[in-house]
Amino acid sequence: MNEVQPIRDPEVIEKMKRELSKKGSRNEFMFVFGINTGLRISDMLLLKVKDVRGKDFFIVKEKKTGSIKRFKINQELYIRIDSYTRDRKEEDYLFQSTRGNTPIQRVQAYKILNEAARAIGLNEIIGTHTLRKTFGYHFYKKTKDVDMLQRIFNHSAPSITKRYIGVSQDEIDQALDDFSL
Repeated sequence: MNEVQPIRDPEVIEKMKRELSKKGSRNEFMFVFGINTGLRISDMLLLKVKDVRGKDFFIVKEKKTGSIKRFKINQELYIRIDSYTRDRKEEDYLFQSTRGNTPIQRVQAYKILNEAARAIGLNEIIGTHTLRKTFGYHFYKKTKDVDMLQRIFNHSAPSITKRYIGVSQDEIDQALDDFSL
């Protein structure tokens, strides 16, 4: 299995948003929510409207680790949540299936993201983890705080975090670009 990558280019992120919005607000919102929280898709899909609507933060028991995490909702995301959930019931899943009162499945989320990536000609390997990695990559690029990101992701070492978000590979590529004999 190939390792998925973060979306590094902000213009590509905007193209993904536009492409995903063509199929409905749920798909675009899933992408926006994921790249702004860094949550694993398995935790995102279980969220209900009542978990995030009108809140400054939300709490998740991570499915993978079992740990309780508190996630701050930034102002931009707060506005997006308000708009997206306006006509939804408290008990609705944020990313509800069109086939009933259940969330979409991980496989469906994967298909949604890959279809949009192909439509915009994105050559990177994209998956559901791309959302989390994109959050991490841009958080690190903005703050340069790998220790904070390590805590957000609950990784055991900064080197793991840097490798996970693709920064180590970027640094290797840059060093090789600048190197010649």
